[in-house]
Amino acid sequence: MFDTLSDRLTGVFDRLRGRGALNEADVREAMREVRVALLEADVALPVARKFIDAVTEKAVGQQVLKSVTPGQQVVKIVNDELIEMLGGEGAAPLELDVRPPAVILMVGLQGSGKTTTTAKLGKLLKEKHGKKALMASLDVARPAAQEQLKVLGEQVDVATLPIVPGQQPVDIARRALESAKLQAVDVLLLDTAGRLHVDEALMAEMRAVAGVSAPTEVLLVVDSLTGQDAVNVAQSFSGEVPLTGVILTRMDGDARGGAALSMRAVTGKPIKFAGTGEKLDAIEPFSPERVAGRILGMGDVVSLVEKAAATIDKDEADALAARMMKGQFDLNDLRSQLRQMQNMGGLGMLAGMLPGMKKAKQAMAQSGVDDKVLVHMDAIIGSMTPKERQRPELLNAKRKKRVAAGSGTDVQDVNKLLKMHQEMGRAMKQIRKMGGLKGLGALLGGGGMGGMGGGAPQLPGLGGGSMPGNMNDLLKNK
Repeated sequence: MFDTLSDRLTGVFDRLRGRGALNEADVREAMREVRVALLEADVALPVARKFIDAVTEKAVGQQVLKSVTPGQQVVKIVNDELIEMLGGEGAAPLELDVRPPAVILMVGLQGSGKTTTTAKLGKLLKEKHGKKALMASLDVARPAAQEQLKVLGEQVDVATLPIVPGQQPVDIARRALESAKLQAVDVLLLDTAGRLHVDEALMAEMRAVAGVSAPTEVLLVVDSLTGQDAVNVAQSFSGEVPLTGVILTRMDGDARGGAALSMRAVTGKPIKFAGTGEKLDAIEPFSPERVAGRILGMGDVVSLVEKAAATIDKDEADALAARMMKGQFDLNDLRSQLRQMQNMGGLGMLAGMLPGMKKAKQAMAQSGVDDKVLVHMDAIIGSMTPKERQRPELLNAKRKKRVAAGSGTDVQDVNKLLKMHQEMGRAMKQIRKMGGLKGLGALLGGGGMGGMGGGAPQLPGLGGGSMPGNMNDLLKNK
């Protein structure tokens, strides 16, 4: 999401930053380009116009144009206005501090992902917030909609209201509320029916359900891939029902992203969550600061750290760190690292979250590189014997041919992988000479990460801070 917009804006701001001084004409020209980029990304015209006016007014001030780094100042103003457009600083949490059960009403058009999002939200509330949740499907129009929520509930281990054939939505809502009270449920999630378009029957049904259940939250689920139509849907719903927030689904898709940028301004309600994939744990609180950072190529280190914390086993990581410090980093350890990269979303995802890695990500895309390279590397290591993985020096020419044949790769690929492993081992020896991880932390503490524009020295064998070892070479011709 936002890749095209991000590329356009990065180009504009690189040119601004490359100039020693700026005048008002330079800024206005850049803002015209930004406006075109926003409109091409499907941002609603009134939203784009208001954004550009606000940025231009602040950016043409003497304090900016006569500063030492006017280009950087303009980028900061754009970043601040983007955050404001997306909802201001900080994620907007769910309002759950009420007398239980807190009722969350999920509304939206058919096909927007309401049912799956309901299950994702139930799982999130249970696992991250420690809430006892109950889910109920009020969709009696779509075939097997209630059964779908029941199956999803079993997958995420969240209770669902038993299905009573023929019961109507308002009666289901009443029964769900009574059941939630009897079972001492903290949060009741009501998945309402959708339509192919906004109609009076849909709105009347939602108003009736809301009247019975008195929801704490009314969340509009919108498919971000529908572009400008998503904005129109949001306008229609916000005029009919008392929305408290928006959930954008398919935020991992290859779309222009304008729906996300327009949604807050159009509805006046915060975007509370973003669906980031098909898996039932692929939902995260929507953070305006992080999204703005990604759009402007500033990375999203906070999300990266959170993703790492959620996917990497701490004990395994500690054990690996200890082995590396003792010089015991073998191919089993390398394989473990590669799999963790896959679990965290692959090379593209990681590159997109790291500051200063925008160009590396673009280079990967232009050369046709994708996460298959991680699969190839895993296959190479998997084709080795346990002894060869523990002692790579055993791999002579004959063994390398066998490994290449077994993994469907070339001997050259095997050699590149082994070279990468050797360089990582040498890097670990250098770190030991610097005093271990603590010494390295002290060395990097004053200036960011090596190779990422922070001014710290680069570590030998770490590919200039872009990718570990000789992975850049391994990526070629894949």
